[in-house]
Amino acid sequence: MAAGETQLYAKVSNKLKGRSTPLLLEPLLAMGFPVHTSLKALAATGRKTAEEALAWLHGHCNDPSLDDPIPQEYALFLCPTGPLLEKLQEFWRESKRQCAKNRAHEVFPHVTLCDFFTCEDQKVECLYEALKRAGDRLLGSFPTAMPLALHSSISYLGFFINGSPADVIREFAMTFATEASLLADCTVKPCTKQLHLTLAHKFYPHHQRTLEQLARAIPLGHGCQWTAALYSRDMRFVHYQTLRALFQYQPQNADELTLSPGDYIFVDPTQQDEASEGWVIGISQRTGCRGFLPENYTDRASESDTWVKHRTYTFSLAADLNSRKDGEASSRRSGEFLSQTARSLSSIQALQATVARKSVLVVRHGERVDQIFGKSWLQQCSTPDGKYYRPDLNFPCSLPKRSHGIKDFENDPPLSSCGIFQSRIAGDALLDSGIRISSVFASPALRCVQTAKLILEELKLEKKVKIRVEPGLFEWTKWESGKTTPTLMSLDELREANFNIDTDYRPAFPLSALMPAESYQEYVDRCTASVLQIVNTQLQDTTKRSLLLLPLLQ
Repeated sequence: MAAGETQLYAKVSNKLKGRSTPLLLEPLLAMGFPVHTSLKALAATGRKTAEEALAWLHGHCNDPSLDDPIPQEYALFLCPTGPLLEKLQEFWRESKRQCAKNRAHEVFPHVTLCDFFTCEDQKVECLYEALKRAGDRLLGSFPTAMPLALHSSISYLGFFINGSPADVIREFAMTFATEASLLADCTVKPCTKQLHLTLAHKFYPHHQRTLEQLARAIPLGHGCQWTAALYSRDMRFVHYQTLRALFQYQPQNADELTLSPGDYIFVDPTQQDEASEGWVIGISQRTGCRGFLPENYTDRASESDTWVKHRTYTFSLAADLNSRKDGEASSRRSGEFLSQTARSLSSIQALQATVARKSVLVVRHGERVDQIFGKSWLQQCSTPDGKYYRPDLNFPCSLPKRSHGIKDFENDPPLSSCGIFQSRIAGDALLDSGIRISSVFASPALRCVQTAKLILEELKLEKKVKIRVEPGLFEWTKWESGKTTPTLMSLDELREANFNIDTDYRPAFPLSALMPAESYQEYVDRCTASVLQIVNTQLQDTTKRSLLLLPLLQ
């Protein structure tokens, strides 16, 4: 490594070593995901379980905005539950049937306690603590019954909350805002105006009488547990329309979106000039990808359908639990916090136990050049006579020699400079963990063999452990352009390029057996057979400890 790169590497490495790892974050980092994208996934899924965050990361593997430092927006609502909620939902359905959809139907029944605000992904846990502290502080004075007074105007219908109950709720909102500022460094604007639960908004004037009749039919004598709920939304799509996919759609062209029933699509009405009649351009919430989709495969969804619930504080539940003996109540005062934490703990412990039991480590290759500089990366670094030069510091210093020249790198790209750095960081982390690597298997793709070599160098094993090239670990060939598999470096070429390759290794799946444009099931079967053979063969040797696999994971 160059002197500058070594200093930067040491600086970042030391910074990472000194940082504590939150419980939910730990298994994601152990799987090789970067800190910032892991935190983003946790925030986007409500920080419930590592499995949900992992599924989000897999779904967003091709999301062009995955690395963008864009936080979620958060808001706190007071929501009714139980019989009152059921009656309100019945009003929602009936008012929509008789008077068409209005703005109130975009969101669930609620009282807004604060405007939407942003919070950095790494500080979201502090928001949960702010909610708990605010709830605990106002628990004793929170009203046991909530007086709701119907208010109607030409464009608004809803219940107003007045008097001392409203004062207590405002105090709760202001306490949360103060705690959020102190703990999470967030600027929260609590609601200080008239507290209200909206029933209808921006409706046709001739529907006012019908809506009033439906509202007066709501029985307010039903018992109700009020819950403070923290929600988040993607701030990029606040002014977009939200569509819900009704049917499956397989793209016919590269610029189209894949649709599964229930997918949510964000559509900007002002950016539809490129779309043909009957089509729209949208961004999938499930994948983060942008593309065309047939509009008749979708239906309009409500604004809040894509919001994510993070944590809740149920006042009456907390009060009931607080009345029990101190030892029991002290651990359960904050409503749903305990059950959610318990689910998270059991989930994480199961995941970590699984990781601990296995002696096979799967590592993704580092950042590849074409991911950063696009498909034309080779043209950017080639001279007219076919020689390589470094046009940008994120290009590697040099390329290994290949029998057919530089053109063979086009579909078998190397690591970028950042990818080299990432690989060394991964090796350093393995060294710190104390894991002993006894065997290394890598896909024949150059970026995977490079990643394996750099990890072994950090582990001080580059001369002791040879890299076994296993074509069965190669990526799904349908992702490759063209009708043939890419030209990969031979074992001799890899050895000449100073890779410590095990030339005596007989692969589970020979390179000649790779089929271009294989089906997904063929790809799964190939990988399964290869990994099973590797594991069964290697683990028969009791001297073997951990195996390191470097497949191509997109």
